[in-house]
Amino acid sequence: MKRRTFPLLILILSALACNMPSVQVITPTSPPPVETQTRAFTSTLETTSTPEATLTPTITFTSTITLTPTISATPTFAFPKVTVNKQAHCRYGPSVAFLHAADLYPGDTGIADGRFEYSSWLHVKFDKLNYYCWVAPSVVDVVGDVSTLRYNEPDLQSIGYSNYPPPQNIRAVRNGDEITINWDQVNMKADHDRGYLIIAFVCQDGNYLWWTDSYPDQYSTSYTVRDEAGCPVPSEGVLYTVEKHGFSKPAQIPWPAP
Repeated sequence: MKRRTFPLLILILSALACNMPSVQVITPTSPPPVETQTRAFTSTLETTSTPEATLTPTITFTSTITLTPTISATPTFAFPKVTVNKQAHCRYGPSVAFLHAADLYPGDTGIADGRFEYSSWLHVKFDKLNYYCWVAPSVVDVVGDVSTLRYNEPDLQSIGYSNYPPPQNIRAVRNGDEITINWDQVNMKADHDRGYLIIAFVCQDGNYLWWTDSYPDQYSTSYTVRDEAGCPVPSEGVLYTVEKHGFSKPAQIPWPAP
């Protein structure tokens, strides 16, 4: 019985073996050795960086000392003081030939601010007047040095006004050392009439002289003056019509040479 079964069993097993899928038996290999890895952990400390304080330097201001200049007082010019010592006239120019400007009386006071180059008259502002005029030094007492005063020129066109023109048709004739000047009459109202004024530079005895003269009314229309040769500058002159309000414009005298 056993002999029949065994061959049959083998046959069955062989048939089954032929119909079963092929199975690959994998013999497991030993797992790779586990490396003992020693990890050196470098501890990275996340440092919350505290921002470095930027030091703002404290600026210490050194005070600048501003020097206050010492102001030296400029000395005030001392104008000479004048006091009238006799009754006299103050005039609009530096000689008696000029129009009357004001009456002066003893005790009148003022300040002299100028003098004239060709005469010794002073330009004065009297306390009682609101304008300047000229005065002869002989009628005032002076306290101060008049030589320090600047020269001043009379400006006849700034004085009042004139309703009349200067003289016309002026002629000048030489006869040796004499010059005779003639002009046409300027008709003026009687209460306006103050005649004429001559201002000239003439040569006498080798000296070049500032020369003035006047006529009191409109009817005198001729004038004679000595004028010689010998000065380095030629002689010359002008003629004005004068009325109580002031002076006309000047008219040139055609002066003949020696």
